[in-house]
Amino acid sequence: MSQLAPPVQSSAPAPAAPPERAAYFDNAKLLAVVLVVCGHFWEPLIDQPGQRVAKALYLLVYAFHMPAFILISGFFSRSFTAQPRQMRRLVSGVLVPFLIWGILLAYFTGAVNDKSVSIQPLTPVWVTWFLIALFLWRLSVPLWRNLRAPVTVATLVFLAAGAFSLGAQLSVTRVLQFLPYFVLGLTLDPRHLAWLRETRWVKGAAVAVFVVAGAAAYKVAPDLEAVWLYRSKGAPELHVGYAQWLLEAGVVFVAGLVLTAAFLALVPARRAWFTSLGAGTMGAFLLHAFIRQGAFAAGFFDHPFVRGLPGLAALTVLCVALSLLLCTRPVQFLLRPLVEPRLNWLFHPEESTRVTGSHRRK
Repeated sequence: MSQLAPPVQSSAPAPAAPPERAAYFDNAKLLAVVLVVCGHFWEPLIDQPGQRVAKALYLLVYAFHMPAFILISGFFSRSFTAQPRQMRRLVSGVLVPFLIWGILLAYFTGAVNDKSVSIQPLTPVWVTWFLIALFLWRLSVPLWRNLRAPVTVATLVFLAAGAFSLGAQLSVTRVLQFLPYFVLGLTLDPRHLAWLRETRWVKGAAVAVFVVAGAAAYKVAPDLEAVWLYRSKGAPELHVGYAQWLLEAGVVFVAGLVLTAAFLALVPARRAWFTSLGAGTMGAFLLHAFIRQGAFAAGFFDHPFVRGLPGLAALTVLCVALSLLLCTRPVQFLLRPLVEPRLNWLFHPEESTRVTGSHRRK
């Protein structure tokens, strides 16, 4: 599945999913990546004078868009058992793209800003943090599947991580602070998601949640630092006491969980004209970063029109159009060598792997 969080392929044949369910997840991925693109293009505006609306929208989206992606990624990782075929898929579809796109984005950003580049392979470059995080989360799936209370343990790990300054390598702080969402996705049954999307009063409650959250975001926009929503720093790096970090990070975590549930409740379950674009979210997720960095270096966000409310509305429409364009099949086709490189030369043939495994078991 060529998308932001490729699902795990199990050796056992899986039952075919109902069309509505497949459409539901494609719709969810597409809507989530649209929010990612919008958020990244709003970001240069949020600290400018008179941009309270932009910052409120930014805070609202950042409170849940990555938790939603991560929870869905955990849901699609439920069958991961580290079998050879799954490991091949994980390396070629996640780890190698992390290395390729990190290098490309680093050099591109350096070129458009006329700055020298120092490549540090273990330090993610902007959006590529999600790829290395997904790689590490998926490797850990067998552990979480063997724990009696995986979500509780993952939450304790997240809370403990805030006490330390863990550095930028492998984006380990984000890996640990977002971990509960991934593990929660692992534990979800399809019936849980069906209940969210099929229960009428839940949909009504979800709308109310977003109305309240939007009003709250507008109220706190002048004072709340967006860095709390990035989950990339612990208490020492934020220069606050651990008790304060626990309180504020806990509120952000719960808000992300509630908004993610509301988002999943409102995602359309039926196939629509845009549903097929949900298979191309990986390309949109990675490629939009180059367009955004180029626009920033060119001074696009300094234009007076962009800084007004009409400009914000126009920018948002452009972001939606860009997201849809980058998810189209021609773009997927062109990016496939960089998103899903063929690495058969790197691994033993699958048949040989199975024979070797059988021989060792004997």
